[in-house]
Amino acid sequence: MTNDKMTKGKKYDLEERTAKFGEDIIKFANKVPKTPITIPLVEQLIKAGTSVGANYCEADDAESKRDFQHKIGICKKESRESKHWLRMIAIAVPEIKEEARKLWREAKELNLIFNSIAKKLKIKLN
Repeated sequence: MTNDKMTKGKKYDLEERTAKFGEDIIKFANKVPKTPITIPLVEQLIKAGTSVGANYCEADDAESKRDFQHKIGICKKESRESKHWLRMIAIAVPEIKEEARKLWREAKELNLIFNSIAKKLKIKLN
């Protein structure tokens, strides 16, 4: 879904948004210079950043409400972890700090969305 479609009143698609986040993480990772410091940071970022969408897809196909709750919890953790690795990469490679900051903001927004879903689920299921 393009930003165009989202602004024309189309239904908001969290699956598409998390997939786009993963794609953007991969594109960003390809720009990071490979050094002994950045290689492990980038590996961790790719795992966390692409996991958000994968776990959201799993949540969407959950077998129970508890399974959905568990998968949303993983999305919440992975989006928060993505923020951490983006921060570390921004310190390691200051020249790409602005691009890292944009991704960090998206990771934060995703984390807030999943926190909200998790809180509502907790209330419903308890």
